[in-house]
Amino acid sequence: MTRYLIRRAIQAVFVLWAAFTVTFVVLYLLPSDPVEIMVSGSDTNTYSPEQLEALRVEYGLDQPVSVQYLTALGRALRGDFGRSVQTGAEVRDMLLDALPFTLRLGGVALLLAVAAGAVIGLWGTFVRWRPLRNALLSLPAAAVSLPSFWVGLLLLQVVSFRWGLVPATGEGGGRALILPAITLCLPSAALLGQVFAKSMRTALAEPFVETARAKGAGRARIHLRHAARNAALPALTLAGIVVGNLIAGSVVVETVFSRSGVGRLTATAVSAQDVPVVQAVVVLGAVVFVAVSLIVDLLYPLLDPRVTAHVGTGRR
Repeated sequence: MTRYLIRRAIQAVFVLWAAFTVTFVVLYLLPSDPVEIMVSGSDTNTYSPEQLEALRVEYGLDQPVSVQYLTALGRALRGDFGRSVQTGAEVRDMLLDALPFTLRLGGVALLLAVAAGAVIGLWGTFVRWRPLRNALLSLPAAAVSLPSFWVGLLLLQVVSFRWGLVPATGEGGGRALILPAITLCLPSAALLGQVFAKSMRTALAEPFVETARAKGAGRARIHLRHAARNAALPALTLAGIVVGNLIAGSVVVETVFSRSGVGRLTATAVSAQDVPVVQAVVVLGAVVFVAVSLIVDLLYPLLDPRVTAHVGTGRR
């Protein structure tokens, strides 16, 4: 187990470095000038070439790309991503201010996605009436095909504007969180439900289910106690992907619903080519992905003790 954790820690460091490096290279290759974008809110003609060059020197944009990269990497290792080119504020403070809003939205969306995926997988494989079973099992495919921005706009139009049930935008209270959380959770819920339902059908066809039936176990007990526990492993594997989808989806959802958060901060930073902010957001996403993947791997033995032997021998 110790060797396994060391190997995963090395992989995590490589993932974080790769995420930082790829982001830096992609943003550097963009044809626009961050300084000109920064002053574009005012009349650019009021800035002399000397003033623009002074801003480039201030932000280190006059240095060779290798120097810029090493300087940014050295600061990132200390948790310092510098200042925003667009606003001049500390990137770390901008992230800390935006992170609580996204964590609250993402947490509620994750709970809804897990609950909806579990209900679809369990109910869709438990009911015997074929039309209802087929309808339940077709829900994930239908939900995946719906664009998040379209779902968000539809919910705004119907639930907020027409029915007036919940606020349309803003962060005011729990009611304002309902529509964004539903919009954000749909793709993840569909993915979890699809994988969990398929795993349930596979588990119900295993010999241990026949053994449980022979011992007199009822359908509900076999479904919930025996099959669901084994079917949960593939769905648990998707936890890292689901969390990544929530982070990526927050860009659209927070923009549609005019909410503060990391997603909206990312959209603004990308449009302004604010390299320090974008790099910090990408590294944050990579940290979350690596952490969730490690937690999932450590939870495997709790659901299936056989995994412990595979980890101990280095086999997966």
